Amino acid sequence: MLAIGLMSGTSLDGVDAALIETDGEAQVRALAFRSEPYSDAARAELAEATALALTFERPRASPPIVAASELIVRTHAMVVQKLLRDAGLAADAVDVIGFHGQTVAHRPDRGWTWQIGDGQALADATGITVVGDFRSADVTAGGQGAPLIPVYHAALAGGLERPVAILNLGGVANITWIGRDGSLVAFDTGPANGLIDHWMEAESGQRFDANGALAAAGRVEPTVLDTMMDNDWFDLAPPKSLDRNDFTIQPARGLLPADGAATLTAFTARTVARALDHLPERPRRLLVAGGGRHNATMLAMIAAETGLTPESTDTLGWNGDALEAQGFAYMAVRRLRDLPISFPGTTGAPEPMTGGVMHHAAGV
Repeated sequence: MLAIGLMSGTSLDGVDAALIETDGEAQVRALAFRSEPYSDAARAELAEATALALTFERPRASPPIVAASELIVRTHAMVVQKLLRDAGLAADAVDVIGFHGQTVAHRPDRGWTWQIGDGQALADATGITVVGDFRSADVTAGGQGAPLIPVYHAALAGGLERPVAILNLGGVANITWIGRDGSLVAFDTGPANGLIDHWMEAESGQRFDANGALAAAGRVEPTVLDTMMDNDWFDLAPPKSLDRNDFTIQPARGLLPADGAATLTAFTARTVARALDHLPERPRRLLVAGGGRHNATMLAMIAAETGLTPESTDTLGWNGDALEAQGFAYMAVRRLRDLPISFPGTTGAPEPMTGGVMHHAAGV
């Protein structure tokens, strides 16, 4: 099947769209990828909706969140049209869209997770069947609802020597471990780029620390790092997941900008090292995807903390920027085929289970 996957992450930088051909199992072929940045106004609108959602005990409609949801649908529909144009395809050539939506709050401890974006509206706008709301069924069943991409990582890594680990460094970091027998263990490891981006915006007005340059010029403050690591969450056995806002830059307040960047980057590296202690066996390789793979300072700190050499997934011919969007395309096909997307070892689901709500375009 031909499938499009759409991903808008917690960093609020934009929409990633990927076109793949897949059977939802071992066969995967990447065909096209496009990333469309949000405007400053769109980022501000989504940030406002996220801040509001985090104040709610349960998901509920409110004007700013409804408006943000409509923004998500408009921007995603636009990116689908551009991707189809890039690929030289008509909409009716595509079997399904996997639509992640925008996470505004992730609270599995309260029995809910909230991704805004109306799947039916996107199906009607594009004329393509949409699978959305991938996480809720897992959370309702008692799972964490995250991470979901491990099933796609396993498909890509089929020919690699095992055990192998794939570390995704997005706003939050998560790791997928694939055992010798193909077994999966996956969980969020801690913050990745999210805290550093927040620090950069607060201290320098920049959106991120390009290549880790500011962190490289700073000094890690050990007492602040120790304070941030003094959190029982890191000792919890997986599966476990985080909301981007579960950690803050507050402990680093008062440090020089470069020292704060260095300390927060070291925090990400140390949490990755702590996560390796929860794996059934040490991986032979640590493959890195997501925006953090471009941060040389972060990768050097991870190497120092773990004793492993982080390798960009791009060295294997995988597009490290596209993996999450590709993964939701892959999972949409699995939903069409009623194949599982979450497992006891990845989300803590009670059994392997599929997920996602299907929406058919009007008149199709």
